[in-house]
This record gives sequence, structure tokens and C-alpha cells, in this order.
Amino acid sequence: MKKIVILLISSVILTSCISQKEHAALQAQHDKTKDELVAVKNSLTKCIIDKEKCEADVKNLNSSIADLRNDKKKTLEYVDNLTVLTQGATDNIKETLAQLSKKDKYINRIRAAATKKDSLNLVVAFNLKKELKDGIDDEDIEINVEKTVVFISISDKLLFKSGSYNVTDKAYDVLEKVATVVNGQPEMDVMIEGHTDATPIKNDIIQDNWDLSAKRATSITRILQYKFGVKPSRLIAAGRSSYVPLAPNDTPANKSKNRRTKIIILPKIGQFFEMLEQKAE
Repeated sequence: MKKIVILLISSVILTSCISQKEHAALQAQHDKTKDELVAVKNSLTKCIIDKEKCEADVKNLNSSIADLRNDKKKTLEYVDNLTVLTQGATDNIKETLAQLSKKDKYINRIRAAATKKDSLNLVVAFNLKKELKDGIDDEDIEINVEKTVVFISISDKLLFKSGSYNVTDKAYDVLEKVATVVNGQPEMDVMIEGHTDATPIKNDIIQDNWDLSAKRATSITRILQYKFGVKPSRLIAAGRSSYVPLAPNDTPANKSKNRRTKIIILPKIGQFFEMLEQKAE
């Protein structure tokens, strides 16, 4: 009996030991399987991410291919158009160069004409000064050349009495010498400008300074025409009133400077515009 009990106890102990070993083995297998599952899940997740990235890359690549095809098509069209336009562009360049050559010739002609007018006006000014030198007070007559125009400014005390547009006897000597030079340059026009000071004037004959300046210019114009034979087609009469002063109208001396008649010898306007409108050959 005792042997039987011992045998039973030994069997239970042996069975218990085997179960613990199996449990440990199973636990280890379970942990391994769990780790493998986590690894597989991680790999799967990475594969999914890589797949999505590859799909995006494929999509971008397809888009780039489509863009390249469009660019190729546009490039071919551009080349075709460029080929067509090349001949036209060449013709346009040739025409532009020809036009530039014509413009250069035109500019050179204008410069030559301007130089000729400058030289001519210097001669006119020289002759005027020579004609007016004897017997005339130089302070009352100024002769200037500006660009292509000769300006002769004559103080009104040589030409008119105060407030009057009737020419004095002394004025005829001055105007005769001016007319001599003017008649020697028939290709030029002559403008007579009347200028007054700012002192208002009004009487039965003269309405205001505008009227006085215009009447004085007209008086000089008539003398040049009727007395000294200057062609009327060359004459221009203009009144400037007191609005182009040489000095402030604040003293008698300054007012005297502003009371003047200006004779301007200039190229004929018609001829000047004809020259500008000429086409270069």
C-alpha cells in the first residue's frame, strides 16, 4: 500500500513538471508569433506606403510625359511658324535698313539746310550791322542771331512819338537800311512785332495796348512795302501789346526798354515745311 501511494505521488509530480515545461514552451512560441505578427504588420504598412508613393510617382511621371508631348507639339508648331516667318522677318529687316538709310540721308539734308540757313543769317546780320552802323545810335538798335532767325529790336523813340503809331522822320533812315538788307534776301520772310509797356492807353483812335502795338507794326509794314518796295507776300504784322516785356514795368527806364518794334527775318514758313515734308531719295 505504501508503495502504491508513493507511486501516485510521483506520477502527480511528474505530470506537474511536464505541464510547466509545455506551458513555458507554448508561451515562448506565442511571444515569438506575436513579434512576428508585429513585424509582418510593420512590413505591410511600409509596403502600403511604398505602393501609394509609387502610384503618386507614376501619376507624376504620366503627367510629365503628357506635358512633354504637349511641349513637343508646341515646339514643332513654333518651328513650323518660325520657318514661315523667317523669310518675312528677313524682308522686314531689309526694309527697315533701307528706311534707316533714307532717314540718315534726310537728316543729313536737314542738317545741311540748317547750316546753310545759319550761315545765311550770319551774313544778313553782318550786312544789317554794316548798313545801320553810320548815323544810328547803337543803344537803340539791337541785332541778334538765334538759331536760324535774325532779330532786329528798335527802340520806339527812334520810330514813334509817345502813344502814337505815326512814324517819325528819323525812322525812315533806319527802315530804309533795313529794307536794303531785306530786299537782298528775297527767300526770307519778315515779321514786324509791335511791343508796348504796361501803361494803359485809350483814346478816340486807340482802344488799348493791343491796338497800339498792332497799329505800330502795321505802320512799319506799310512803309517797308510802299516806300521801300518789300513784297507784301513776305511781310507779317503782329501786335504783342505789353505781354512780352524785356524788363519789369516798374521804372521809366525799364518801360522805355519795353516800348520797341521787333523786326524778325526768318526762313519762309512754307519753304520750311516743304523741306520737312520732302522724302529722302
